[in-house]
Amino acid sequence: MLAKVLSGALIGIDAYPVEVEVDIVQGLPQFATVGLPDGAVKESKDRVKSAIKNSGYEFPVRRITINLAPADIRKDGTAFDLPMAVGILAATGVVDSARAKQFAFLGELSLDGCIKPVRGALPVAAAARHWGVEGLILPTENAPEGAIVEGLTVYGLSDLGQLVDFLNGERVIEPCRVDAADLFAQGAAHDVDFAEVNGQEHVKRALEVAASGGHNLLMVGPPGSGKTMLARRLPTILPDMGFAEALDTTKIHSIVGLLPRQNALISSRPFRSPHHTISDAGLIGGGTVPRPGEVSLAHHGVLFLDELLEFKKNVLEMLRQPLEDGQVTISRAATTLTYPADFMLVAAMNPCPCGYLGDGLHSCTCTPVMVQRYRRRLSGPLLDRIDLHIEVPRISHKELSDTEEAESSSAIRVRVERARQIQRERFAGSATICNAAMKPRQLRKFCALDEAGQKLMEMVTDRLGFSARTYTRLLKVARTIADLADCEQIHQSHLAEAIQYRSLDRRTS
Repeated sequence: MLAKVLSGALIGIDAYPVEVEVDIVQGLPQFATVGLPDGAVKESKDRVKSAIKNSGYEFPVRRITINLAPADIRKDGTAFDLPMAVGILAATGVVDSARAKQFAFLGELSLDGCIKPVRGALPVAAAARHWGVEGLILPTENAPEGAIVEGLTVYGLSDLGQLVDFLNGERVIEPCRVDAADLFAQGAAHDVDFAEVNGQEHVKRALEVAASGGHNLLMVGPPGSGKTMLARRLPTILPDMGFAEALDTTKIHSIVGLLPRQNALISSRPFRSPHHTISDAGLIGGGTVPRPGEVSLAHHGVLFLDELLEFKKNVLEMLRQPLEDGQVTISRAATTLTYPADFMLVAAMNPCPCGYLGDGLHSCTCTPVMVQRYRRRLSGPLLDRIDLHIEVPRISHKELSDTEEAESSSAIRVRVERARQIQRERFAGSATICNAAMKPRQLRKFCALDEAGQKLMEMVTDRLGFSARTYTRLLKVARTIADLADCEQIHQSHLAEAIQYRSLDRRTS
């Protein structure tokens, strides 16, 4: 008896079809799984056997061979439990095998036959609409995220018995439907606002510039000056995500298993803040079974690295590729995976080991050599990739006690969205979406300087010893400042403001 059931597996953030072939023949009882299964897939035989028996169906006491095709790609995870069980039931005549071939299946089985949620339902659903199936059957908890995909019918089921009745036509189950517009509205609200932040107007201005052009930013200041508080409010002034961006971000969170069950679509820009003890695989991605890292979870959002210089140096240096390319490539002997990682980097650090260099209330106990050694933990090439360096001084009591409400995030976002609209019109027809991503040809075309600007750039470049990368990033930031001022030409004042956002270059010169 032979039966074939369709399922899916993940490779990167995309999915590919996996045909689960079940062959049951006479012979000594045996349950063999082939097709490069990992440990979790091999253990499926015990879960499947118990689930079938405890659901009231007879498990065949024969030789069972299950092949997961294509057999040359390693399969991992527990999502093959459900298609294996359906294949066995189809091979033994319990369910209609012709009907089972019309669907793709994904789900983990518990020993009592309940269908449990799995990771990666959204990428599989996005791919399954091109597989020529009538629909996709998922666990009830995963059905809303699968139903986001247009052009595919998704059914959510809770147990194996319910699935058998559905496949045999004995039970009618309505497809899962979701309202994408409603999901966007649910996730668009923020629980923090810039109106709650007193003082630090120059830092807010730098964050506005960073949000307007998609620039990376580094804040330097003593403990308690508000660096983390300001960083957490950056997503509130970023432009709203489009549906395609939300789908890409949700795919990554679905793969890792971080998608909230109450909201099947991540419609607000993610804010990721990993601890400084994180490993390179945790930040960039990888592992024995490669998984996306924090840089990918921050895709289309903000990656905040607090206490930047406490991170291991080799971990920080791995940020170079995603900051430059917007993606991460993980190479293994068997395969090479690429994960998207287009994020804004916001980092915070103390000015010295004790944290009080330049603080008027506390005396610094660090020697110049200690300060220099401390700052060397941040390499020049990585520092060059951070467009804005801003000093965050301690806030005074007068500013703290000010009862007047500061400018709200919604008011700042209006200016940010206006600047982004100017950039969309400027880069129409190209892959570039913001000033920070400008290519050299676009830089020459849109960042031309007048005579006064040329003289200023020549002076500061020779005096501070800017690298070529720093020079181009200064032009990009100046272009963003000009966009915020609604100026077509970059003026000397725009360039001067961009130069003042390179505080670490000035101090270390």
